[in-house]
Amino acid sequence: MTQSQGPQKPPHELVLLTKPGCHLCEAARRTVAAVAGELGLPWAERSILEDPALEARFAEEVPVVMIDGVQRDFWHIDPARLRRLLLA
Repeated sequence: MTQSQGPQKPPHELVLLTKPGCHLCEAARRTVAAVAGELGLPWAERSILEDPALEARFAEEVPVVMIDGVQRDFWHIDPARLRRLLLA
């Protein structure tokens, strides 16, 4: 019989906020997909144009990485920083 290590910590909620035609969003999508894939984490992408509140808040900052509902990075997404944040 093996002992349980206790409850597993749920994975972070990882969301990439983008908008159509954004060249920085293309690069961010590749970075997020690679890091999340490496760590085995699910992630989602949302267009700020689908939500007026998001569009008003992030119009000049996309792409934006949100982790657990908190803005953690924008414009140029650094894979090493993203990895550190997700492993914390």
